[in-house]
Amino acid sequence: MKQDVKSKIATHQAGLRPATRPVELVGMDEEELVSLCGQMGEPPYRGRQIFSWLYAHGVSEFSQMTNIPKGFRAKLGEAARLEALELDRESKSADGTEKYVWRLRDGARVESVRIPMRNVNGVMRWSLCISTQVGCAMGCAFCLTAKMGFIRQLTAGEIVGQFLAARRLLARGERFHNVVFMGMGEPLDNFGATVKAVRILTHPRANGVSAKRLTVSTVGIVSRLRDFVSAVPGVGLAVSLHAADDETRGKLVPVNRKWNLRALIDECRELPVGERRRITFEYVMLRGVNDSKRDAKELSKLLEGLKCKVNLMPWNPFPGTPFERPGDERVEEFRRILLAAGLVATTRTAKGVDILAACGQLADSSRLDGPGGLKQLNPL
Repeated sequence: MKQDVKSKIATHQAGLRPATRPVELVGMDEEELVSLCGQMGEPPYRGRQIFSWLYAHGVSEFSQMTNIPKGFRAKLGEAARLEALELDRESKSADGTEKYVWRLRDGARVESVRIPMRNVNGVMRWSLCISTQVGCAMGCAFCLTAKMGFIRQLTAGEIVGQFLAARRLLARGERFHNVVFMGMGEPLDNFGATVKAVRILTHPRANGVSAKRLTVSTVGIVSRLRDFVSAVPGVGLAVSLHAADDETRGKLVPVNRKWNLRALIDECRELPVGERRRITFEYVMLRGVNDSKRDAKELSKLLEGLKCKVNLMPWNPFPGTPFERPGDERVEEFRRILLAAGLVATTRTAKGVDILAACGQLADSSRLDGPGGLKQLNPL
């Protein structure tokens, strides 16, 4: 990256049009921005100013960086660029959830979701669900994103860019109370970009979100769990479990064939998550597959003694699958068994189902055409 920047600056100084692609500023951390400014002959504090403009203020144009000299802004405009994505389409659910389809520079699309929380003193609070990949390689049987397959990784700038672009759409005085990396893709399969994006969003001068308000969800890439927890201490970790036995989980979550439940749970027991944090185990409930009393009891045994909470998620439907959503009574019965075993257990309320914005429903419908795909995606 440094050599690339030097090339751009040399070209600019020669009065020629840059021959290489502009530097993407969104996604650069403070150290990289300070280094960039140094290469352009500017003092270190300019890099810190740009960091503030990008992430705390969320500017989309160089002209908005009012404490940066015009001459330097002109240089930046030739050597760098800001926006990594644009809003392609927006959908609003009857429950207030909003889904954003972002078009990336190469034409690929990803989705993120703004979810309403409770109103406090007349001000609505929101959660934001962010994607980390275009598509996903994990192949979970109950997830629509999996039907896309894996297209490519998102850069740190494309991950952070979802937050910045969505924040601009909030009303004055509103903010994102929680940020969750639970959209399209497997975050730990895009480890470097995910960690960098988390560090930027939780930086004290980024005006993003505190570490305790950010959660990253994974299907359980065992080889990466400890590295992730160590790299971004204090950030919430959610592990997608979805079954209490290897046979069932292997059918639902193919990665279980590489790292089975014993390997996953043993690693979770050893993770340095901190005294005040609990690992969240996500459990998508599928009628007749993993929602029986026996399943609940087996899950209780599996997690016995582990500092955790279980988030039950009745399956969110989409066309073209054999699964069914269990009834509310079955879900509550399952939860009561977990509670009786001493576990902390909650049931997630589905938001945005009518616009295919709920957990497991995100996908670029244009990627689902063809043999074995879905010809048309209409909300149920």
